[in-house]
Amino acid sequence: MSSHVATKKVFKLIAEEAYRQKYGLEMIPSENYVSADVLKALGSILTNKYSEGFPGRRYYGGNEVIDKIENYAVDLAKKLFGVPAAFVQSYSGSPANMAITMAVCEPGDVVMGLALSSGGHLTHGAHLSFSSIFYSAVNYSVGKDWKIDFKELETLAKKHKPKLIWVGTTAYPFKLDYKKFRKIADMVNATLVADCSHITGLIIGGVHESPVPYVDIVMTTTHKTLRGPRGAMILITERGLRKDPEMKGKIERAIIPGIQGGPHNHQTAAIAVSLEEALKPSFKKYAAQIAKNASVLAKELGTVSETHLILLSLTKYGYGMGYQAQYALEEAGITVNKNTIPGEPASPFYPSGIRLGTPALTSRGMKGSDMIKIAGWIKRVLEEIRGLDLPKEQDKRKDFLKEVKKEIHKNKNLKIIRKEVEKFAGKFPVPGIK
Repeated sequence: MSSHVATKKVFKLIAEEAYRQKYGLEMIPSENYVSADVLKALGSILTNKYSEGFPGRRYYGGNEVIDKIENYAVDLAKKLFGVPAAFVQSYSGSPANMAITMAVCEPGDVVMGLALSSGGHLTHGAHLSFSSIFYSAVNYSVGKDWKIDFKELETLAKKHKPKLIWVGTTAYPFKLDYKKFRKIADMVNATLVADCSHITGLIIGGVHESPVPYVDIVMTTTHKTLRGPRGAMILITERGLRKDPEMKGKIERAIIPGIQGGPHNHQTAAIAVSLEEALKPSFKKYAAQIAKNASVLAKELGTVSETHLILLSLTKYGYGMGYQAQYALEEAGITVNKNTIPGEPASPFYPSGIRLGTPALTSRGMKGSDMIKIAGWIKRVLEEIRGLDLPKEQDKRKDFLKEVKKEIHKNKNLKIIRKEVEKFAGKFPVPGIK
């Protein structure tokens, strides 16, 4: 295959993905659409430059302009969040969380975070993550109301004396009470770190309380509700610098040479563009609409959301229905992800719920009335899988799911819904897609 043919194939596949994005409904809450300007920066010639180190302290020459770009991004981050120190080089959220943990803890120290099964993140102490391989991880959880159990959290903190406590979620539809976390962290002299990757846009928009007055360090990805490129930022608060005046240097050393080499300069520039956009008044309106849309959608689906995210139990449709629901919704042009629910009755691999949200839909200009239509399609799809229960015998699941996929793919009602979804979604613009 010649290079020309190979290149044509790549761009053909990109065109296929563009069609999927424009004529489908992207409802995974950790996904969004960046602006045309962010795309321009991300696809710029800045990717050609190697810039290992930090502004003014690079290992290579020729970084005068790159230094200006990174310093500008840092200044915007500090302004937007009201913090004295910021880092914008982390490749993504998980490496950023690793850098923070390395800066705060020694190997073997106790770290605490919300359990994965309760809506927490892998890097907050989940099994097989670096956070439990190299550190002593203790997980707190949610109660029967699906909300964080602060009594359990306090008991565990007093018992295990963690060096670091994470406050952050990935599948949690309620607002976070940073003041309660601060109180418990102070009891055991733990460093409190907010991973607000999912809700940063809501925080900037004033829809969710900011963690900055309460925590020592903040980590956020830039590609979720912030609508930036894939990347991450680490912020140190005034409180954090008072707790450890050396923290800035520790995080620098953890980023490089700790876990990475040269930063992605095109990504840094794109982050700067997204931060400029987040400082505009229009961003507050966008954030407010995300939450309004999620609230309407949740109500129509028979549940609640205080943020951008909905965790929907499918137990009324059958046993272990998350995989079947995700696949059926995808066949209908609606993208969500299967997810465990608190007290998961089935399996982490074939769970009982789905996770969905409104950031990407809101970026396309959809409002509450559109959420009602979308909820209607979702409910119609879910009725099509009713009774397709996951076998409780593990050895039967592989063949069962293979047959279920065939059945779903042939389902005429899902094809009808897909046509309706395509007609609807095609009316709304996607930045960068004609």
